[in-house]
Amino acid sequence: MTAPPTHLPVDDRAVIWSLPEPERQQALADRPLLVMLHGFGSNERDLAGLFQALGPQYLMASLRAPLPLPGMSGSYAWFPLDPERLAAPDAALPTDAATRGVLRWLEHTHAQVRSAGPVGLLGFSQGAAMCLQMLRHQPEAFACAALLSGFVVPGPHGGDEALAQVRPPVFTGVDPADPIIPPAARERLEAFAREHTTLSARTYPGVGHGISSAGLHDVVSFLEEHLPRI
Repeated sequence: MTAPPTHLPVDDRAVIWSLPEPERQQALADRPLLVMLHGFGSNERDLAGLFQALGPQYLMASLRAPLPLPGMSGSYAWFPLDPERLAAPDAALPTDAATRGVLRWLEHTHAQVRSAGPVGLLGFSQGAAMCLQMLRHQPEAFACAALLSGFVVPGPHGGDEALAQVRPPVFTGVDPADPIIPPAARERLEAFAREHTTLSARTYPGVGHGISSAGLHDVVSFLEEHLPRI
């Protein structure tokens, strides 16, 4: 039986950046970096559509998840999920392999400059769960995280105690009637975030499993406060 991978690399060629390559290296030193992680079954183009709305003060990078979904062209996942239980994954799933992949990509990206700026995270759905996993691994590495229609991978993690000590700012936004995120998953996320982070929680009735203009406005305000210009 083949052991599960311990590291799922990010395809650097698939990353969509908010700035062209000639401007990127200087921006890594001069601007905050916002790393964006899409949801299950989507791809890097999804959240890249938010670049303009989020503003030019950040260097933004929208990453592609490492696992292509069989029979679904252009669809990727950060870790395997039962389609019937998207917001209630098994705690034993290999979430850390993709997390290590993103952290190594970030380390490689920062190696291009002598002194990199602060880093924020923005994730949607499964990408939001990934943002929390990254905070659980390296809570001091990130200025803040915005989680939209997200959930938390259940079960304890070795980094939870350190995360609760650092308590980075975290924003959560979800529709209470989200058809993908059931109430139990939403409550579990809020309880975890209140215990381990400095939480700003918002609800957006009627949005479903998506991002509303009101939610995006609140994310912009959150980032302006916690991911300021250098």
